[in-house]
Amino acid sequence: MIRVLLVAPSPALRAGLRSLLGADPQITIAGEEKLWSDGAGNGKDEVDVVITTSTSLGMDEDGSGAAPAVLYLQDQPLSARVAARWSAVWGVLPLESSSGELCAAVRALSEGLVVGAPQLMLRDGESQPEPGPLTEREIQVLELLARGLANKQIAAELGISEHTAKFHISSIYAKLNASNRTQAVREGLRNGWILL
Repeated sequence: MIRVLLVAPSPALRAGLRSLLGADPQITIAGEEKLWSDGAGNGKDEVDVVITTSTSLGMDEDGSGAAPAVLYLQDQPLSARVAARWSAVWGVLPLESSSGELCAAVRALSEGLVVGAPQLMLRDGESQPEPGPLTEREIQVLELLARGLANKQIAAELGISEHTAKFHISSIYAKLNASNRTQAVREGLRNGWILL
């Protein structure tokens, strides 16, 4: 069971989130707070994911303790540097996100992935993350791996042979020091080379 804490100033927003997340039997609402300072910080070890509309959670600013994953609901671009101050695992989605998007984000965050809407991940004028060690084609393959496609499907999607798709996947594993698809995708997401 994934334990979620809702931190939002509006009772209507918290009720809406509770309703949207209720569609997923793996998610349970562990608590609700108007502000992080209302006591939510005391129970942070008891939750897996915090969903909030605020970028001022003020938790673990000294780097002590284990912070839960944080999902920010924003309509304005959110700097990765701001989010990373409080949690190594975080995501950002628009306020009008659907139930499916919210539930998928909570599940991904609970697995240690970073998720978000690309248009909200960076501030205006901020550059895109460095592509890292992967080629453009390898990034395309990694994005398809993240979508759960099999080698044959990746080959069809990119118009290449299955043998070539396997070659790219092997190269990705080697460059990212990964032994399977999950590790490769996690590394790609953590470093910002791909987005869910």
